[in-house]
Amino acid sequence: MQTRAQQAAAILMPQRLALKPITHLPDDLAPKNMTECYAIQSALNVMLTAAGLGDVVGHKIGCTTPVMQAFVNIDHPATGRVFSKTVMHKHGRVPRHGFVKIGIECEIAVRLSHDLLPSSTPYTRESVESAVGEVMVGMELVDERYEDYRALGVRTLAADDFYNAGCVLGDPVTDWHHLDLAALTGRTWINDVEVASGVSSLVMGHPLNALAWLANAHGEHGLPGIKAGEFVLLGSVVQTQWLNAGDRVRIEVSGLGEARLDMDD
Repeated sequence: MQTRAQQAAAILMPQRLALKPITHLPDDLAPKNMTECYAIQSALNVMLTAAGLGDVVGHKIGCTTPVMQAFVNIDHPATGRVFSKTVMHKHGRVPRHGFVKIGIECEIAVRLSHDLLPSSTPYTRESVESAVGEVMVGMELVDERYEDYRALGVRTLAADDFYNAGCVLGDPVTDWHHLDLAALTGRTWINDVEVASGVSSLVMGHPLNALAWLANAHGEHGLPGIKAGEFVLLGSVVQTQWLNAGDRVRIEVSGLGEARLDMDD
């Protein structure tokens, strides 16, 4: 017999794969708190892996900056997971018809060199730093695949991996310790026109505060922790930019390089 989380996930999965705008879950299956929400997310991700999206290889954190919290009308971060078949490197290409409403975000990403497992001692920026092996620019692909995201609320959005639809990762920087991660500037260009910029300190005061938040959230909600080799998208320094077929996108983070994306018809 399926658990409530599995029943809820079985409703979300076909909507997501068919690009049918996601609607409210039935009252008896809707998550009543964030722990229930992440249980649904975990069940959904098992199903999506089996459906062909590949293994979970990374994590995204959403709403880590004031601009994104205002945009989504959510006053705290939330997390989702990223699948191997949706990860591109340096220069990606995707079809517009593969999404409901596609957007991109300009982010800093980190890849772990060792695990951050649930701990009775809360993680801090300082304690997670030693787990970071690589830092890179990260262009998150997001899909507004919801009938009404404001009405659905954060719990259902997070159960569905909080908008994530993939990413483009830049070249890894291993000698990142000389960088002031809180003083990097991210910029976004669409069709060679700069459309947005922001500074990395907007991400919870320091990007690694977001990583500490994620490690602590995994412990709080019974998740397995963040494993060595996995990457984390730490949150957008600018508001989401929505794309049209034919658009050419470039993001750059000072000291980390760039990532590009082409939108096919």
